[in-house]
Amino acid sequence: MLRRVLYIDLDKKDTWIEERYDLFEEWLGGTGVATQLLLKECPEGADPLAPESPIIFSIGPLNTLFPVVTKTVATFKSPLTGELGESYAGGRLAMAMRFAGHESIVIRGKAAGPSYISITDDKVEIKDATSIWGIPATRVGFILREVEPGIGRRSIIRIGPAGERGVKYAGVMVDTYRHFGRLGLGTLFGSKNLKAMVISGTEDVEVPDPKSYRKIYNKLYKIAVQTDSMEKYHDIGTPININVLNQLKGLPTRNFQSSSFEDVEKITGEFLADNYLFKRVSCAHCPIGCIHIGMLKTSFSRMHEFEIRKVSYDFELIYALGTNLGVSSPEGLLELIEACERNGLDAMSTGVVLAWATEAYERDIITPQETLGVPLQWNNVEGYLKAVDYIVKMPNDFYAALAEGVETASDRYGGKEFAMNLGKNEVAGYHTGPASIVGQIVGVRHSHLDNAGYSVDQKAAKKQLNPEEMVDAIIREDDSRGVFNSLVGCLFARGVYTNENIIEALGSVGIKKTEEDLDELGRKIFQEKFRFKRREGFDLSKIRIPERFYQTVTTMGIVDPETVESMLEMYRERRGWHR
Repeated sequence: MLRRVLYIDLDKKDTWIEERYDLFEEWLGGTGVATQLLLKECPEGADPLAPESPIIFSIGPLNTLFPVVTKTVATFKSPLTGELGESYAGGRLAMAMRFAGHESIVIRGKAAGPSYISITDDKVEIKDATSIWGIPATRVGFILREVEPGIGRRSIIRIGPAGERGVKYAGVMVDTYRHFGRLGLGTLFGSKNLKAMVISGTEDVEVPDPKSYRKIYNKLYKIAVQTDSMEKYHDIGTPININVLNQLKGLPTRNFQSSSFEDVEKITGEFLADNYLFKRVSCAHCPIGCIHIGMLKTSFSRMHEFEIRKVSYDFELIYALGTNLGVSSPEGLLELIEACERNGLDAMSTGVVLAWATEAYERDIITPQETLGVPLQWNNVEGYLKAVDYIVKMPNDFYAALAEGVETASDRYGGKEFAMNLGKNEVAGYHTGPASIVGQIVGVRHSHLDNAGYSVDQKAAKKQLNPEEMVDAIIREDDSRGVFNSLVGCLFARGVYTNENIIEALGSVGIKKTEEDLDELGRKIFQEKFRFKRREGFDLSKIRIPERFYQTVTTMGIVDPETVESMLEMYRERRGWHR
């Protein structure tokens, strides 16, 4: 198996390939390798949007070879937080990189004008993108499909106007329905005058032990499709959690003013599946079909009765643009999701920013003059759609502040006690208790997916866990996900890829690991990520926790600030860190 890193210098229009067996031997692939490349390639203290700040993509040794190992990781310095940026996306990108023969791609510099990168095997071209600059992300893929080769083994990733204009939480659309959403990768693309990348390949992948490979492949496939380990992701998808968390009082509503939504019925996963589901699709080499596509039917013109738009939805989008904004209409929800897709915005950050702005507007912190007459009110979909447009266009100081994220906006206008972010990253859709708060604070991306603290809360609600046990659970997940994200697998398949199965799968492709090796690797990857974070100025002891977390009931009841502080102190001690 090749262990190649492709380097692309946009300034010089130069490309080259390096064989890095040493790097992949030590760090496996995926996030382990990408973190090392980021530490080397990103100058200490660099402006995230400066030409010297790199973009790095990486896949792992099991991508394309095994079911549900479908992701690609991107690492970069985040323009939103100023420290570690890391995002994951499915679609066809990992497959395209594998067949092109590149396990990692490093992008340096800044193109002289609007450009896109075309990669076919070892052939790399930097092409003019003037004609597609300013085009919505949802349209760019259709255009590039007509001019770029590689159908079937091709991935097209691109940004929308938000990334071009420098919204700090702009994302990158991957193929049609997947994204590098969090922490502003799309903003880096825009800063480099990079509109898109098209990757395709014709290489084949050989395995050293076909018999062992077939045996473990069949075992993993059967677990994925013939047991209930992933059944819910096909049937309802992640939106199944809307009803569950609503009943548990863990679903953020109207900017975390409540933890349940009284008008939830028409935006649950079950209701959307029964009334709006158009189809299910999968990432490349995934048999599950967890991507749920809704059908949005809207008035088009007098001569044409309806326009049909296909919009993907999941739990986080329903929270961010639904319950957190008090939106109870499925059509309104899908309209807001589609607006984020079109503009290339991270939906979670957008929803949290709009929720803060709505509460600030209610409290007269923000005036109609600052909103340019847009009525920011709960469940006012038309107002929110206009606000999304203004966030991208930034017609005044207020919308320019919103484009920098909720932490910056609240710095300038007030309302920090209800500006819902941790580590400057807008928070996810869980208000379950102290483990969720602590998990997002200590997570390498300040993401709910770093260590699933919300899941620890839910377990503690069923069987009492003391703070020490919750911290230990968070640390175990911190470390184990470093290994899993180096493969790079879909986190929905964590139950399929146990350590035993990972070891067997790696062995079939010529990589020998023990359980002790994996445990040690996970710890090392986590510490290396925090090495980058601290290098770029992150200080865990100085993180700000909005008061709202302590004012609204959670699944675990009202959270005591002292509990969170004691858990953070335990976490530091167990990691061997000192203030």
